[in-house]
Amino acid sequence: MKRDALLCYLDGLLQPAKFRDYCPNGLQVEGREEITRIVAGVTASQALLDIAVDRGADVILVHHGYFWKGEDGRITGLRRRRLGTLLHHEINLLAYHLPLDAHPELGNNARLAALFGWQAEGRFGDQDIAWHGVLAEPVSLGDLTRRIALALGREPLVIGDPDRRVRRIAWCSGGAQGYFEQAIGLGVDAYLSGEISEQTVHLAHESGVAYLAAGHHATERYGAQALAAHLADKFAISCEFIDLPNPV
Repeated sequence: MKRDALLCYLDGLLQPAKFRDYCPNGLQVEGREEITRIVAGVTASQALLDIAVDRGADVILVHHGYFWKGEDGRITGLRRRRLGTLLHHEINLLAYHLPLDAHPELGNNARLAALFGWQAEGRFGDQDIAWHGVLAEPVSLGDLTRRIALALGREPLVIGDPDRRVRRIAWCSGGAQGYFEQAIGLGVDAYLSGEISEQTVHLAHESGVAYLAAGHHATERYGAQALAAHLADKFAISCEFIDLPNPV
């Protein structure tokens, strides 16, 4: 398929124009026009770029791309190497940040709900990125922690009483610890995100609402993975998701 046709489809599917974001969404680096193979991942690291080159990819599709607000824009060092790899091999870089968090079916938060069997009831936070809902049945925080660890393949950092019963939960993938106070206001029993800050611990202790920091990468694998599978099915093209280990 043609690159512009893919971009047009993704614009309609993910609607990036609706979001105020920290980076440009969509085509970040232009490569060849004809698309036959896509490699998807969480972050456009050099390791993912090198795999894409080995796979003969025409497109790299990620959640975390380049050109973030406030970062040094000079093309030196590792930035020069990354962009040089893309340009030399004529690989397109497509990145969708908040649009891929928010999508109601393919987004990171939608896929977390499906993974854990949570029933979504609403959204909150800036641009309605965060979700809240209920568990299929109440469980202890300790049991919930074990289920999350098994599903994600890593132990979350948990602040809260392991014996506390959890029925209502809020969640937002990635670095969304800033929404914790809003989640507390919703009357949930626990809140899950990828990261945790120093003040988050105090909010958890003082409110009694449990906080689960399950990993930025671990909570944001599923949107890019679902989008890759969707594109492969929709257009019958090769679309491979590469999960590179990341402890954070």
